[in-house]
This record gives sequence, C-alpha cells and structure tokens, in this order.
Amino acid sequence: MSSIDKIYANDFGISFYWRKKGNVAENKVQLIFRDTGFLLTLSELKDFSKSCAATLTSINCKDCIYKSSCKSLLLRTPSEKIDLAVNHNELLQINELIKGTIFNVELKHWIKNLCAN
Repeated sequence: MSSIDKIYANDFGISFYWRKKGNVAENKVQLIFRDTGFLLTLSELKDFSKSCAATLTSINCKDCIYKSSCKSLLLRTPSEKIDLAVNHNELLQINELIKGTIFNVELKHWIKNLCAN
C-alpha cells in the first residue's frame, strides 16, 4: 500500500491518490467500493455526489421491509455508460465515502494554497 496516499475510507470503500515515481498524482482520485474502481477528478466527484443526493431524494421505499437489501435504486456514475444498482444502505455508504473524500481533497488544497501565500 506504499504506492498510494490514502484520502478517506469507511466500512464500504476507500479513496486515495496513486503515487508516481515518489510523487503523489493529485489530479485524479481513485475511489473504490463494491469491487468497483473509479478514477475521478474533483469535479467528477462532486457530480457523483449530486447523483447520490438525487437518488436519495427519489426513494419511494419508506415503508418497504426490504429496502435495506433490495437493489432497486439506480445510481448514475460519472461514467455516462455505467449506472449501479444499489440498496438504500449502500447508497448511504457511497454518499458518505464521496463526501468525506471531497472534504479531505478540498481541505488539502486549501491548506496547500494557504501555506503558499
């Protein structure tokens, strides 16, 4: 794992930067969950977060006893040809992973720019 620089992790997945020749390649983030990996820019992460929020607001399964296991939710990904079938709990975990990643990436950029000034 020394070839990565971890950004954020939860019980469902992890996000990190790949190290290239001793330096960290910070222009794209590797996001991995459910045996699936996405290599995304910060802008794409924010779009993915918006897709999670849109899917969360579209849930009509409030009284369903199977909502935690039924993969009836279709989550749009930053890749226009890939959507994921997820359940409510997975969607919450993915959303938390993406938001935590965005927060840490933006915090790192903010601190880097603050120190540069």
